[in-house]
Amino acid sequence: MDPVALPRPRAAVEALPAYVAGRKATGEDIAPLASNESHYPPLPKVLEAISAAAGRVHRYPDMATATLRQRLAEVNEVGLDELAVGPGSVGVLSQLIGALCDAGDDVVFAWRSFEAYPILCQIAGANAIRVPLRADEGHDLPAMLSAITPRTRVVLLCSPNNPTGTGLALDDLAGFLELVPTSVLVVLDEAYREFGSTELDTLALYRRYPNLCLLRTFSKAYGLAGLRVGYALARPEIAEGLRRTQVPFSVSNVAEAAALAALDSAEEVAARAAVVIAERPRVEAAVRELGWAVPDGEANFFWLRCGDAERERLVAAFDAAGVLVRGYAGDGVRVTLADPATNDRVLAVLAAFERGVG
Repeated sequence: MDPVALPRPRAAVEALPAYVAGRKATGEDIAPLASNESHYPPLPKVLEAISAAAGRVHRYPDMATATLRQRLAEVNEVGLDELAVGPGSVGVLSQLIGALCDAGDDVVFAWRSFEAYPILCQIAGANAIRVPLRADEGHDLPAMLSAITPRTRVVLLCSPNNPTGTGLALDDLAGFLELVPTSVLVVLDEAYREFGSTELDTLALYRRYPNLCLLRTFSKAYGLAGLRVGYALARPEIAEGLRRTQVPFSVSNVAEAAALAALDSAEEVAARAAVVIAERPRVEAAVRELGWAVPDGEANFFWLRCGDAERERLVAAFDAAGVLVRGYAGDGVRVTLADPATNDRVLAVLAAFERGVG
């Protein structure tokens, strides 16, 4: 058999860079700080809902996730036709790019940002237009505006930005949206919104600008990373396109039940996020005292900018201490915030680390 004649994936797929997930802990003494997961166990109501829903896994879930959509519509005070639910916010974003972009269209985003952005663009055949971050690790909005051309279909804003943790101010967002052509969809990825030091009323912007889409997830503050539930708030035409392009039954009944229970536990979710919010300035200040230029973060992690040689040594130092962190080739290291004791383990590693060697 001639191997040349066998089926192969598209060239664009074969050329895709692999998505590098955070490493998983292999023991109870290992601190898993590589994936920005919640360090808390699932909430009691969530566990109860998962247990009850597990007895129905022999049945297909509701493809429309109607109960969850209705609840999200009530929580966000939007119409039911403005909501699309999918398997995590990255699953919804994949649908968005696929629904809006033809081959050769442009998607503009800051870089470095969420690692999945260029991968999703390449899968769709769209051009990934990376705009470098500012020196303070924030979005360069004027440069992003300049990158918009007649080919641009989507602009992605990640706030707080993953992996740098920097957030966009509401006034800056509004000023940016005023200048973006209305034919371009601006997607605000708010995966870490619950960890902001101030609550931004992005819903007000959503109601004001018809080309704004809000992308949210249950993976981070709600602690459902393993169940994959996310959603988009968008104008009815966009939301309908997302529902049409969704893989059938991609949100399980277990995931939907858990998300509903998490929404019912909003006070507990906020209390857990508040612990991280309170710890963040303490940790950032301590890291700065050790000589690192840590940006002001608005998420459940902090960012250490460094070159590759130092990055490799730093990741190795954390590994030796039983702390898993996330390294980014060419850019730096991201460390998830956890409870005070675990954060102190992180600070101890950084205090012992010798910078500028190798």
